[in-house]
Amino acid sequence: MPHIDLPPGVPGIRSLFEFRPKTARPLLELVEVLLRDESTLSRGERELIASYVSRLNECRFCELTHSSFAALQLDEDWDLVAAVKDDPATADVPPKLRALLAIAASVQRGGREVTDGQVAAARAEGATDLEIHDTVLIAAAFCMFNRYVDGLATWTPEDPEAYLPRARILVEQGYLAPVPYPPVPTD
Repeated sequence: MPHIDLPPGVPGIRSLFEFRPKTARPLLELVEVLLRDESTLSRGERELIASYVSRLNECRFCELTHSSFAALQLDEDWDLVAAVKDDPATADVPPKLRALLAIAASVQRGGREVTDGQVAAARAEGATDLEIHDTVLIAAAFCMFNRYVDGLATWTPEDPEAYLPRARILVEQGYLAPVPYPPVPTD
């Protein structure tokens, strides 16, 4: 049961965005830039970072949401998404992404946890300063989003299939699209 009066039938952060549209807009603009703007990291890779950090934070809504967004943009590779969330050190991802995921995990524990060695390792695998910057900001932003969603006890559908309709819309239209949340079956 949410801690505040949120719109019924609207899960997770979307209910918070409907509750307070004035704060939603800048948060959506940030996520649009971080996860969808032009980048040398693919959209799927950036969504994977968001999903992984959300798993580490045990934020089920954000984990399932961004796992769907990642998989749809990584050629429907649900197994890869699961492997990264389970153990990025053994997942079949490029070494550069593996190094960036290690940085993201450090940010999740605390900003000062990122080491010179991790940054050097990412650079050695070809990561640019912009990719390192964006990885840190994605991880930090998702720590905030995860705490926002869970701190207000938003409704979280447990069926991963419930996230696919919105994921398909997002992949096509982006985070800023004025699309109502598709109906989600209640658990």
